[in-house]
Amino acid sequence: MSQAAKWFLLALMLFSYSLLFSQNSALEGVVTSDGQAVSFVNIYLKKTELGTSSQENGFYTLSNIPNGKYTLVVSAIGYVPYETKIELTGNQTKTLDIHLEASSEILDEMVVTGTLKPVSRLESPVPVEVYKPTFFKKNPTPNIFEALQNVNGVRPQINCNVCNTGDIHINGLEGPYTLVLIDGMPIVSGLGTVYGLSGIPNSLIEQIEIVKGPASTLYGSEAVGGLINVITKNALNAPSFFVDSFISGWGEYNLDIGAKIKVGNKTDLLLGANYFNYDNPIDNNNDNFTDLTLQNRISIFQKWNFKRSESRIFSFAGRFFYEDRWGGEMQWTPEYRGGDEVYGESIYTRRWELLGKYQLPTTEKLMLSFSYNDHDQNSVYGNVPYLAQQRIGFAQLTWDKTIKSHDLLFGSAMRYQYYNDNTPATVNADEVVIPSFFVQDELKFTKKHSLLTGLRYDYDKRHGNILTPRVAYKWKLSDNDIFRVNAGTGFRVVNLFTEEHAALTGARDVIVAEELKPERSMNMNLNYLKKVYGDNGTFVGIDASIFYTHFKNIILPDYDTNPNQIIYDNLDGKSVSKGISANVDVVFFNGLKILIGGTYQDVSNTENGVKTRQILTERFTGTWNMSYTFRSLDLSVDYTGNLYSPMRLPLLGNLDPREEFSPYWSIQNIQFTYKGFKDFEIYGGIKNLLNWTPNKGNPFIIARANDPFDKNVSFNANGNAQATPDNPYGLTFDPSYVYGPNQGIRGFVGLRYTL
Repeated sequence: MSQAAKWFLLALMLFSYSLLFSQNSALEGVVTSDGQAVSFVNIYLKKTELGTSSQENGFYTLSNIPNGKYTLVVSAIGYVPYETKIELTGNQTKTLDIHLEASSEILDEMVVTGTLKPVSRLESPVPVEVYKPTFFKKNPTPNIFEALQNVNGVRPQINCNVCNTGDIHINGLEGPYTLVLIDGMPIVSGLGTVYGLSGIPNSLIEQIEIVKGPASTLYGSEAVGGLINVITKNALNAPSFFVDSFISGWGEYNLDIGAKIKVGNKTDLLLGANYFNYDNPIDNNNDNFTDLTLQNRISIFQKWNFKRSESRIFSFAGRFFYEDRWGGEMQWTPEYRGGDEVYGESIYTRRWELLGKYQLPTTEKLMLSFSYNDHDQNSVYGNVPYLAQQRIGFAQLTWDKTIKSHDLLFGSAMRYQYYNDNTPATVNADEVVIPSFFVQDELKFTKKHSLLTGLRYDYDKRHGNILTPRVAYKWKLSDNDIFRVNAGTGFRVVNLFTEEHAALTGARDVIVAEELKPERSMNMNLNYLKKVYGDNGTFVGIDASIFYTHFKNIILPDYDTNPNQIIYDNLDGKSVSKGISANVDVVFFNGLKILIGGTYQDVSNTENGVKTRQILTERFTGTWNMSYTFRSLDLSVDYTGNLYSPMRLPLLGNLDPREEFSPYWSIQNIQFTYKGFKDFEIYGGIKNLLNWTPNKGNPFIIARANDPFDKNVSFNANGNAQATPDNPYGLTFDPSYVYGPNQGIRGFVGLRYTL
């Protein structure tokens, strides 16, 4: 071989080796969170200049990567930073799908509840708390009612030991002062407040927005103390298919199913169903009454989204809900329903709802919203029947107009209400049409200062003209510091028996002392929001509020004057709810997330110069949510809980041996979620780790559980129960002494599938 040939062969070998050792690889995949694509996510290799971002469909590609070992970093606002080790060898294209967890930091979410306009939570002049499905998955529950137990300042209150119905307290105010909306429509009210929060498929919830304080200027009656807006997903953004099912150690079974179906080129259908069943009578406190109400419930929901020119909105949704629930003596069966042999509380509920939004085809922003619901209830409480029907129709037209620095909103609404039941308080059906007009103006003085004013006018033929003004001021000290002041009024017209089941579940007589006037409230709220970003990726958020609400004409059930009566009248004095509330949100770069909240409140009533503490209201409540993901194991751990201070309880007289105040009590839960399978999540854990139940420290919870029809109770000439050898405390049957759930410790296991 010639010398030239040798040099050529050597050069060819060196070139081949250089190709071999300088081969480049590529990385590609899809970024998702809870089954939905996440767009515009930052993706880069640590300590290099190689990076990219995900596309609108969540897909990303990172090319021309020299072989070697790297740390891949993924970050996006609203999500926990993600890191993973990768090794690239050979000329390959490696597929790596990335699942991001939503951060506790939800300060940049879009909200609509505070002003009826989509706006960043940071820019809203009205403080709005936002909770995504990820928050509620940390402690899976079969309904929204139970899910709210880990929201600071919000407490699900069980009002009956037997039927386990309840309502939602916000800042210590009872359930009738909380308005519940679905997609901004007030279809969950009255009877629906008790039952309407059950059966909303969790798979279809986009987010839940909570406003603490009066919002009657925009939403009318019932938004006296606050409101909860359940916002469902847009079919365009929902996963193609979703299943979530779990079973508990008590035998509770819950199934959530959601699917997106494309109908033609311009229509998307979102279909969801929830089924819940509990058919396992348990009596751990040995009073011969069920500790948990047995339930068989089904809810079917569908939502249509239509694509229109110029991205105008048109959506239409409907829901059907049916539930059969009963609680009572362990030997109760349906043939005893309505009799006086074996005590049971049996409730059949049928409910359907329609709601929609249509943006008018005009150059101006005109939005027509409408809803209608029909609620039918057939109940018996022992041998007392309660038959009720409620229908609510609602239509609202809003005009969104911007003129220079004024962001204006004009609106007109019409609300139709029909209510009828078989109780003495409803002699004739209550049917009324309430027209309303409202205007709102947000004036932006500068980038840092804005002022929102609003006024609403309602006419109710029973009460005349009702005006509800409000004002809100926002001072944006910096991008990370916001101060807000809100003041406003609220009002509520009342149907007593849509909310006071205590009047039916015992032997108390119901006394309506006078013609009841509508309740009015005035509120002041100071809110401060602070964000701190650390150099190492740690985030700290602080959201604190001072609140004061003054009520006029408040309607209170009087359990104390006569233990055998519930007396309703307007308070001749004042009722005040005041306190301070704060949430601290910490997200560490390693994936540890901590959300801690606390509320201190003083809720009292003053009449004839005498101040009394409101019944069933705690002074302090605390909540926490701690989460950590072991990325190498694809395992997440969630520890959630709450703590409540003592609250005054409804005793039946001076001889009643039960405690007048509840103890400090806490419900704590732990959950483990494995995400190592494609599209699947397996989760399980323990609820009520401390095995707390309200019967601890009390001789009994239900008064006279051995004689639920008071057949062996002696009464004096005034109708009061007398102490006898068989009834040494002079009590009557009463299951309203309740402040927490009777369920003790139990395990649960579940499975989620998202396509």
